[in-house]
Amino acid sequence: MTEIRQKILIIEDDIDVSEMLNAYFRVQGYEVFTVNWGEDGVRSCQTVRPDIVILDIRLPDIDGFEVARRLRADRRTAEIPIIFLTEKRERGDRLQGLELGADDYITKPFDVQELRLRVRNSLKRVSQGPLTNPVTGLPGRVLVDEKLTELINSDDKAVLFVSIENLDAFREAYGFVASDDVLRAISFMIINTMGEFGHPDNFLGQLNDSDFILVIPPSDLPVTREKLHLRLEQSMEYFYPIKDRVEMGKHNKPLNSKFAEAVSIKNKYTDVDQLKAELLRLKT
Repeated sequence: MTEIRQKILIIEDDIDVSEMLNAYFRVQGYEVFTVNWGEDGVRSCQTVRPDIVILDIRLPDIDGFEVARRLRADRRTAEIPIIFLTEKRERGDRLQGLELGADDYITKPFDVQELRLRVRNSLKRVSQGPLTNPVTGLPGRVLVDEKLTELINSDDKAVLFVSIENLDAFREAYGFVASDDVLRAISFMIINTMGEFGHPDNFLGQLNDSDFILVIPPSDLPVTREKLHLRLEQSMEYFYPIKDRVEMGKHNKPLNSKFAEAVSIKNKYTDVDQLKAELLRLKT
């Protein structure tokens, strides 16, 4: 199986530094992209979608601060880690970089091994993900994985997996605000449905934008699944603008929901990844 390499975008106008970093990080196993201008850096972030950006402040056109400002203002690039690499040593410059959401700030001349470790640490922090989903406020992947790990050694709960299909196509057509409204509405429906059973220790989290995990008593599983399926099915067309609802069925990829479930979990799965893979395989 081909290993997926993490991508680094280097925005640096000093050709010697750019080529040195390119060669060094490629040897370390990263996929590396380099540009020398700020505007090119902004465009490359949107097309390459790097895992991290190493950004010089002094650039021939717009400066690195403006590049960072634009990246943080764009939903597609807002979460990409940024490490400033610069000759500017003044406290005010460092504070400005950090205020723009930079993950780190390294001054030239620099130790390339130190830079490598800072890149590794930033990528590790990002890979762990936020504790809560920024749109719904529900527990995110890290907390979901912790909960599922508990269940692997327990036999008193069931897992219901709810996947919202084609959310990316909806977002492409109607924008981030509309897709965020869909996620919030769906999370409210799930919370309200779970609340009807009156079990305060039930758990609801999100593996990602479109996949929800419910941890509930096995006795509640059939009715919860049936109610959610019906409510979501009835609601999908209302997420579209009124003018498009009649045409919803003609969309190549209309919003819909799929479900999977797991019961008798104890000793059935060796780890959380195996359980999640099984849920993805079973969803219908």
